[in-house]
Amino acid sequence: MNQENSTRMKNSPIFAKRMKLVNRKYVHHSNKIATGSNNGAASAVIKSLYIKNYALIDELEVTFGTGLNILTGQTGAGKSIIIGALNILLGERAQTESIRQGAAKAIAEVVLHTGKDDKLHAVLQENGVEPAEETILRREVRQSGSRAFINDTPVQLTVLRQVGELLVDLHGQHDHQLLLNEEHHREVIDEREKVMPLLKAYQSAWNDVSRLRQEKKQLEKRERELQEKQELYRFQVKEIQAANLKEDETEKLEREIHLLDSSESLNETAGAILQAGKEADENALELLRLMQQSLSEMARLEPEFESYIQELETARISVEELLRFTEQYQNNIEFNPRQLEALRQRQAELRRLEKKYGKSPEELIVYQLELEQTLSLADNYELELEKLDGQIRKAQQHLAEKALELHNARIKEGERLSRAIEEELMRLGFNHAQFAVNVEWRYESSGWINIEGRPVGCVPEGPDVVRFYISTNKGEAPKPMSKTASGGEMSRIMLALKSILAREQRLPVMIFDEIDTGISGPIALQVGKTMRELAANCQIIAITHLPQIASMGHAHYVVRKQESDGRTVTRIDRLDGEQHVREVAKLMSGPELTEAVLSSARELIEKAEGI
Repeated sequence: MNQENSTRMKNSPIFAKRMKLVNRKYVHHSNKIATGSNNGAASAVIKSLYIKNYALIDELEVTFGTGLNILTGQTGAGKSIIIGALNILLGERAQTESIRQGAAKAIAEVVLHTGKDDKLHAVLQENGVEPAEETILRREVRQSGSRAFINDTPVQLTVLRQVGELLVDLHGQHDHQLLLNEEHHREVIDEREKVMPLLKAYQSAWNDVSRLRQEKKQLEKRERELQEKQELYRFQVKEIQAANLKEDETEKLEREIHLLDSSESLNETAGAILQAGKEADENALELLRLMQQSLSEMARLEPEFESYIQELETARISVEELLRFTEQYQNNIEFNPRQLEALRQRQAELRRLEKKYGKSPEELIVYQLELEQTLSLADNYELELEKLDGQIRKAQQHLAEKALELHNARIKEGERLSRAIEEELMRLGFNHAQFAVNVEWRYESSGWINIEGRPVGCVPEGPDVVRFYISTNKGEAPKPMSKTASGGEMSRIMLALKSILAREQRLPVMIFDEIDTGISGPIALQVGKTMRELAANCQIIAITHLPQIASMGHAHYVVRKQESDGRTVTRIDRLDGEQHVREVAKLMSGPELTEAVLSSARELIEKAEGI
């Protein structure tokens, strides 16, 4: 998270007050957070929902606990508004008409406890959001558009939607329904204990084939390029070979040219040194000899001059060595204009090659070797391609074996899951339900493997397509779930599926909007029981009109409308024990409550507490 933004948010009095309230209420009535067994991460839990200037809501805050949270209220009280606010927090399109009249913007914010969720953290980090054990989703809607934030970091709406799908599964009249996404059908099967290892083995084999096919593709590309440039490469090799390049030749040439070019000046200077040192009438060596004789005579008379005799001798020896070296150097100086011209021509050739190829002579030597190696491969491409084809055939055979194992495992686990879901659907009122997990090979003409003589296309997710089929009516054949089930049916189907998977997978927060559509009596009671049992593994928020479901809640909230300053506003209150009883009783008989109705409500609640 941006440190400046984070500090500003946490120092906000409104934020601090809200978080203090959230934490106090959350700790007060929350159960132990359930954990899923597939990755050891705690299931997501909505701690608080804050809404401001959204539709009829001026400002509303509600804190939730783990377990089953029930929302009730009269039709039109604003329950759908709360669901609408949750939807825009999950990435749905926000309508400017939802901004409360007279307000500049609408705000919705949800605080979730997400724990150490590796998958969530990876998505957040990939999009520049710092992960934390709490994740805050925020949406601001203005007339000019909307903005989305995660942990106070601005994000694209697609990122908010991606994160929302990981954390919250909303069922009802909207589109946050995982069972409508056929990709999720495959994920449900693949997360089963007996399928996951086979999927990983298949993916390893798929990676091998993919890598080898990519190697072949690159080799074929290089072969085509070589065929196109072979003549050019051969010319370049010939040209560089003819230059007979040597390492460090440039520097050596520059030194030799400098010496030859300066030979006359060097000869004159050397002659001057020799003339001054020993050839002139009064030269340096003769003067040093005379000084040495005089110094020796003085030293006999004055001992203090003794130390200078040795220093003078050292100077004389140094001058003699200098003159000897200069004489030898002068004798070796060449006056060779032809050699100088040849060296300059060689230097010009090297500079021409360097400019033409954009490489130094040393780099050209390496380049020549690379070209020679590339040209030598021309004769070996066919052999290399045959070798790769053999490796690919072997890898594809291995992939076919792993694909068949995965395909069969998906079928077997699909059959087990289908039987379990059908039994659960019977409990939830679908007396004639048929459920099937359809696993079909992904037949493609360009498939990597052959199954029973037909090419099958392979993708990282598998060699087949997994779809859920269902029929809820007697005599009707199962059809793809995404095209047949209604919203109310879909909620109960998801409830059945999640009840079975609860002990195997990490579950998101589940929100059920009008799951009670079309049911009553014993079926409603069974739906309530199933929801309460499922709530041991994940947080559930359910809007209902049925007392059988409302009685099952670990926490009960009522949504109502009231007037404030001459305007209608929506409020939500958490009910205590007796209020919970009275609200369940109202759902049973209406506003007129008798002792018998209250007694029946208490009995329902007591039975729920025993589950």
